[in-house]
Amino acid sequence: MIPPPPTHYAEPLLVGSVRLHSRFTLAPLAGYTNYPFRRSIREIGGAGLCTTDLVNARAIIEKSKRTLELLITGPDDRPLSVQIFGANPAEMAGAARWLEDYGATLIDINMGCPVRKVVKTGGGSAMMCDTTGTTVRLVETVVQATKLPVTVKMRLGWDDTSHSAPFFAREFEKVGVAAVTVHGRTREQGFGGGVNHHGIRAVVEAVERIPVFGNGDVNTIADAAKMIADTGCHGIAIGRGALANPWFFRQLDQWVRTGDPGPRAGYGERIDFMTRHLDRLIAWKGDEKAGCANFRKVAAWYGKALRMPKADKHRLTMLASRAEFLSLVERLRASGPPEGWTEWDAQAADVAVPTGPNAHW
Repeated sequence: MIPPPPTHYAEPLLVGSVRLHSRFTLAPLAGYTNYPFRRSIREIGGAGLCTTDLVNARAIIEKSKRTLELLITGPDDRPLSVQIFGANPAEMAGAARWLEDYGATLIDINMGCPVRKVVKTGGGSAMMCDTTGTTVRLVETVVQATKLPVTVKMRLGWDDTSHSAPFFAREFEKVGVAAVTVHGRTREQGFGGGVNHHGIRAVVEAVERIPVFGNGDVNTIADAAKMIADTGCHGIAIGRGALANPWFFRQLDQWVRTGDPGPRAGYGERIDFMTRHLDRLIAWKGDEKAGCANFRKVAAWYGKALRMPKADKHRLTMLASRAEFLSLVERLRASGPPEGWTEWDAQAADVAVPTGPNAHW
């Protein structure tokens, strides 16, 4: 049974001066939420805002080739939030100024990434351990450096003994942050365990005016309804749920506007989306071999969503050319969906996340 939508979710939402026509946003996921995927998501509809992979502020200032590649965008990719990380206020402010000139719509500061290579620099989740005011001053420096709205994405805290998110959200609002997104886990949890809705609600209740976006384990309409009801969040940022089901934003948007999310995508539509995704990765990389290599990151969940035979999954995860891909797709179209396949198979396709002790990430 589809739960009834909250009526106010059909209304646009202001994040600073930026008007979002949907309260459902694409959260940043390193290695996945690049320009080709964002374009493909936006074509389907329903996403109010998309966010880039997280990028190193210093690398922006130094104009790193790899970083500039991550920042590639176009007129069809708006409104766009660029997520930056770092622990040096001057570098973070400089990156924000550069991004304003570049044409970003918003700047998002990452305070949630649990991965060691980010945390060890003092960025990501490590910023939530500060008790000296350094984190708040850094965020204030970024706010003052740009005319763009500045937002922050964070976790509940470092571990269950230190849920610092409500404190930081309140302090960030005082220095001009336009919105916060809260992933309902601690850094210690990584991506394991359940999302703590009570922790997200505490952040919602800590601020006075700015919107708070809930994030974590929203994969179905029922998940979204529960997140909203439990937390009172003003919007939802969706990551892995959108990778498994790119139609999710359209369904959510239709649900809050009409009460009916509409149909899930069929087998042929899934194949069409996968094909567009590969073609755009090749165009983004400017090289067929490099585009196919990048596609291998997402091949496993396409294979699972389409319930491909084991041999075809293997071919997809070792893809070396577009011709090989088209040959595989031609056979899939000719044979049609496997017996018993339903649209729910696609929504159940898990997206890999880091596993093991956080110290090893």
